[in-house]
Amino acid sequence: MSFYQRLKDLKEDADLTQKQVSEIIGVSVNHYGKYERGETDLPFEKAILLADFYNVSLDYLAGRTNNKQGKCYPDLTQDEIQMLEKYRLLTERSRGKHDVLIDQLIERQCSDSTRNKAELP
Repeated sequence: MSFYQRLKDLKEDADLTQKQVSEIIGVSVNHYGKYERGETDLPFEKAILLADFYNVSLDYLAGRTNNKQGKCYPDLTQDEIQMLEKYRLLTERSRGKHDVLIDQLIERQCSDSTRNKAELP
């Protein structure tokens, strides 16, 4: 999908007119129409305003992804996203320790699960 079509689709999905969107980003209706038709490049600061207004990522607005939030893994929970963000703050050494700990937790969980199944009548 082209970037310009995405602008139009977002506007229509929000039941807005070109006039309303042009007021949101501070341009004339005429000028906004040129953005939708691809006759004029949309300045980055205007793209940010639109992405914020429509609550979509810039990647989605640009047509780089079909996921409105622009996430590579749209099925991640908020807790999982926070965990990944924390992981990125770790040094390489700490990441190695983290990986070992995760492996140990998974192994323990599997052992507990196997033991619990064996105890069932």
